[in-house]
Amino acid sequence: MAVVQASSSDITLFARLLRAEGEGEGVRGMQLVGNVGINRIRANCSDFRGLRTIPQMIYQPHAFEAVTHGYFYQAARSSEKRLAKRAINGERYWPAKYSLWYFRPQGNCPPTWYGQPFVARYKLHCFYQPTPEECDNVYNTF
Repeated sequence: MAVVQASSSDITLFARLLRAEGEGEGVRGMQLVGNVGINRIRANCSDFRGLRTIPQMIYQPHAFEAVTHGYFYQAARSSEKRLAKRAINGERYWPAKYSLWYFRPQGNCPPTWYGQPFVARYKLHCFYQPTPEECDNVYNTF
């Protein structure tokens, strides 16, 4: 059962994001990108207050660098659509289980990002989850 509403076009759009942001880190990397995206919709806190749909989450200004590059606009493959559906259905993985942010630094992961604590690194990306004071919702929306 879906944890966010998603039409077939939303699934395709989300699949394109997973590939464009996470393909270099394999299937798990794409799943982690999906987790962060779904968390942003469900949490309704911090910089993500008011996001209710997949397109709102993806096209939020400055949210994902991939939307500024041509690779994002290529057709989604069926394998990526399956990964998108799994994230939409609530499948989550550490270190993105409660994360709202990730990025790929040139070197080590800083201890905080946007004031939120570092969780762990997966390959080249660092993941950050909010404190309960910043966003309790991310811990209890599933």
